[in-house]
Amino acid sequence: MTKPIINSVIFDLGNVLIPFNPRWLFRKILPDEASIDYFFEETGFDAWNLEMDAGRSFADGIAAHSQLYPHRHALFEAFFERWHETVGEPIAESVDMLQTLQKKGIHTYALTNFSAETYPLAAARFPFLSDFDGTLVSGHEGMVKPDPAIYELLLQRYSITPAQAVFIDDKLENVEAARRLGLHGIHFIEPTATRIALRALGLPL
Repeated sequence: MTKPIINSVIFDLGNVLIPFNPRWLFRKILPDEASIDYFFEETGFDAWNLEMDAGRSFADGIAAHSQLYPHRHALFEAFFERWHETVGEPIAESVDMLQTLQKKGIHTYALTNFSAETYPLAAARFPFLSDFDGTLVSGHEGMVKPDPAIYELLLQRYSITPAQAVFIDDKLENVEAARRLGLHGIHFIEPTATRIALRALGLPL
């Protein structure tokens, strides 16, 4: 049987193409790393943030969490109002890989856990985000990776054949979910290793 020719690469955005770290903001507000750790653990910050990625509005999320943790209200508000301070400059080698694939005629897509309210801020700041053949933002769809439904929606919407596509994500659980649906999966650690893995799959890099 002939090995399928891979014609599509699906990119996660955060920490694959765009660095994201809420600590960059909270280091400007809280006194030390231990204080940040305590804030995150006390409030279940990561799970709370994922609710916005799944479609909850920041206004609703901040109001509800501020009722539970009223002494943290200002920090919740800061995360939304100063969101741009949680994002760094693009990962240059990753962006180069993306653009090389596009120039070589490979279809490229984005599948990202991202709030519908903050994604437009990223799109305005990073013009290359408009160059994908298709983008699926979790906040617009009301579901997040690694829910199989969000991958299935991407495949259906853009007529992607799983065996002919590669999915790249910095979270292993998201990569494993993609593999279970028949996609080739690459766990992103750093760009050079990802480039080597893509070359091994026959992609023109």
